[in-house]
Amino acid sequence: MNGPEIHVEFSPELGLFVPHARRGRATKVVTDGASSLGHVVESLGVPLTEVGELVVDGRASSFSHVPAAGESVEVRPVERPQRVPGAPLRFLLDVHLGTLARRLRLLGVDTAYESTDIGDAALAARSAAERRVMLSRDRGLLRRRELWAGAYVYSTRPEEQLRDVLDRFAPELRPWTRCTACNGLLREATKEEVADQLKHGTKRTYEVFARCRDCGRAYWRGAHHDQLEAIVERALAYGSSRG
Repeated sequence: MNGPEIHVEFSPELGLFVPHARRGRATKVVTDGASSLGHVVESLGVPLTEVGELVVDGRASSFSHVPAAGESVEVRPVERPQRVPGAPLRFLLDVHLGTLARRLRLLGVDTAYESTDIGDAALAARSAAERRVMLSRDRGLLRRRELWAGAYVYSTRPEEQLRDVLDRFAPELRPWTRCTACNGLLREATKEEVADQLKHGTKRTYEVFARCRDCGRAYWRGAHHDQLEAIVERALAYGSSRG
């Protein structure tokens, strides 16, 4: 590019996305004189899903602003908790976030998940069609214009991923109300209704069951319940500490 020079400074929270030389200080950027400020920011590595506000010479600006020579730009992160207007808060996760999807469903958060790689275009189209916030670690996916809304998942560890989503969006938690396999809602079920899914020992030991309204999967407080209960308790405690 060979056009107006501007100075851009990224907030520390966005340092992950920019080269080390641009972190912690304003640096010179040469623009083409026609591209929007949003395009310039993305070209420097930051998905616009992670940008909360652009401040140009001390005043809030829009992504569509075309920067002029000499302007100073501050790129700030999204405010937390982030509000997503226009639809109930619900999520769509890509193929790499299966554990996070199951944990969000465990907490009763409406979470769609693609267990196969259907491609960025199809994911973006589903986000738009169902008005779901796309959660991904794929920066290219989060730059697609078709997305209805999106957010970068900063960690590779499921516990930290979950905490980050809870911190960023503060979704309403209703533990034990969704199927962790398909996201359908659960209902109480009798032992007779789910008998075909139970081994002999389970039939003898347990009396309280639930069943998914959509896929029919049965649930009971089995061997792994304590581990799941710990996940739920930590999430509820974290939500209470933030509130």
